Amino acid sequence: MKSLSYLNKYLVKYKWRLILGVVFITASNFFGVEMPRIVKKAVDLFGKKIEELKTTSITDIDKSDILEGAFYLALIYVGLSLCRGVFVFLNRQTIIIMSRLIEYDLKNEIYSHYQKLTPAFYKNNNTGDLMNRISEDVSKVRMYLGPAIMYSINLVVLSVLTIYYMVSVNLELTLYALAPLPIMTIMIYYISRVMNQRSEEVQRQQSIVSTFVQESFSGIRVVKAYNMQKSLSKSFLKEVDSYKSKSMNLATINAFFFPVIVLLIGASTVLTIYIGGIKANAGEITNGDIAAFVIYVNMLTWPFASIGWVTSMVQRAAASQTRINEFLKQEPEIFSKENAVAMKGGDIVFNNASFVYPDSGIKALQNVSFTLSEGKTLGIIGETGSGKSTIANMIARLYEVTSGEVKLGGNNITDINLAQLRQAIGYVPQDSFLFSNSIGNNIKFGLSELDESSGKKMEQAARDAHIYDNIIDFENGFDTIVGERGITLSGGQKQRVSIARAIIKHPDILIFDDCLSALDTETEAIILRNLKRIMEGKTSVIISHRISSLEHADLILVMNEGKVIEQGTHEELLAEDGYYASLNSKQKI
Repeated sequence: MKSLSYLNKYLVKYKWRLILGVVFITASNFFGVEMPRIVKKAVDLFGKKIEELKTTSITDIDKSDILEGAFYLALIYVGLSLCRGVFVFLNRQTIIIMSRLIEYDLKNEIYSHYQKLTPAFYKNNNTGDLMNRISEDVSKVRMYLGPAIMYSINLVVLSVLTIYYMVSVNLELTLYALAPLPIMTIMIYYISRVMNQRSEEVQRQQSIVSTFVQESFSGIRVVKAYNMQKSLSKSFLKEVDSYKSKSMNLATINAFFFPVIVLLIGASTVLTIYIGGIKANAGEITNGDIAAFVIYVNMLTWPFASIGWVTSMVQRAAASQTRINEFLKQEPEIFSKENAVAMKGGDIVFNNASFVYPDSGIKALQNVSFTLSEGKTLGIIGETGSGKSTIANMIARLYEVTSGEVKLGGNNITDINLAQLRQAIGYVPQDSFLFSNSIGNNIKFGLSELDESSGKKMEQAARDAHIYDNIIDFENGFDTIVGERGITLSGGQKQRVSIARAIIKHPDILIFDDCLSALDTETEAIILRNLKRIMEGKTSVIISHRISSLEHADLILVMNEGKVIEQGTHEELLAEDGYYASLNSKQKI
């Protein structure tokens, strides 16, 4: 239960629903407990009349008295049933709805927390596991917050009311009737630990299956290209068989548990009838009391039988909440300080900035230093793995430098409000990721939903990214659905849609991370010309393997193994006759 204590803040938030639920459960059980007392009165009434018939003959008046008494008791019984039904409905409307509201809040909390975590977190955790924790695990937790709490409260209230009445009739008979219950409690105590262990195994395997399916579908083109469908099907079957085996082990515990509980409740009924019959013959209780006791014992059947089910739900919820807590306890490494300053200016300064990837230990940057004035263009070139993209990540503060510092607008980047920083940057990464939505919504992704001129801005951004003509040629134009990760578009089209998405909000700093690689030289030249107009007076960073993309930059960095080996303008670097000049000669051949 320690892991589930995290949810107490939500129970406090919805305390009035919970309190009302307890009141409604108490009311429904009060009327429920009164119903067997009506049966007792009916049995005693008819028993008394039957005894009278042994010594006297029945008359019309006697018939009328019996029918009137029976009608009166039946009317009361129906009234109690209706009242109980109303309060059962109300208690579900409070506690079950409370669990749905908490489920909604918890999913939002998890999703919001996911968004705060750094890219390193997503490198170390697979997508299937992340999805499983926000879906399957939260659903298991909701079962604890709703049905488990409701049935537990119902058991306590019903037991108190029922046992109080039973003891008031006859203490000895009550003890015999309830004798099997301690055995049930001991069984629950020992079996719950096994349930917890097997529930955790099921949840872990569920995450593995989810990850396998997600990766298979995401990489379906590679799967088909390598004709690996049968091989993956065999691997999937292996994982699903493991999940089935673990689920069956858990189901075996439940399948054994419930019949035993029912058997113990049946033993209570037999003891009640046997001991009750002896006491009725002795004149200590009436036949109506026996009837009421039998009904009370059977009323306790489902609440006590549900202990096993509730225990299973609680154990599964505890296992799931433990998994959820693992992520919620991970504090984001990158966040805004309480006294963060506003983003201003587009100057970019690196002072001996170094960075080591924490998960791999790779030295991506080593003592990188340069200064780029606001409104200027920075070009970065170098071999694969030389640290080009890492510089872009540092500017967008997707990672923190290990040593040294990065400044924007004269302020250390760690002192700038993170939301304002990201809002001021238009970033086009190497991987042109598109959402499974329309082309128009992908382009407008960075705009405010309240922007009334978003339609015009979208069309202009598409023209500037030289993708407008392609879009309007599609049957549905900007409403064309691009499929998962933009699978229906070509590589060049995806890159240009990503560029349009970045420039539509007219950022103060625009970063192109090798996002022109899939474009031909002519299209690249058109886009660069448009960008020069758009980014006039603003700062831009262009990362490329092509010198043609960088030759008009105000400052060019030549990277190698995380270090800046050359820097200057295009003409200055050619004059040095070094690596850059050599690369330029090769690309012009």
